[in-house]
Amino acid sequence: MILYTMMPSELIFPTEQVETSKQKLITYQGVSMLVEQTDADYVQVVRILSSDPQHYLNEQLCPGAKISFANLGGLSAL
Repeated sequence: MILYTMMPSELIFPTEQVETSKQKLITYQGVSMLVEQTDADYVQVVRILSSDPQHYLNEQLCPGAKISFANLGGLSAL
């Protein structure tokens, strides 16, 4: 089956509540992003919430990148 829609896949195929409870919206280095805590020392970037293309080219902020809590000096939770 092919589904042609402009709606995000999260609205059509909702994720489990357990998955989303680990995720948090933060601002790091002036970039809003969705992160997930992987262990006690690191968070992993799930999604960048920015319209600036330069933010997506930054290797430190790309989805899948791990950020240490020691480096989260410029962190603020949304």
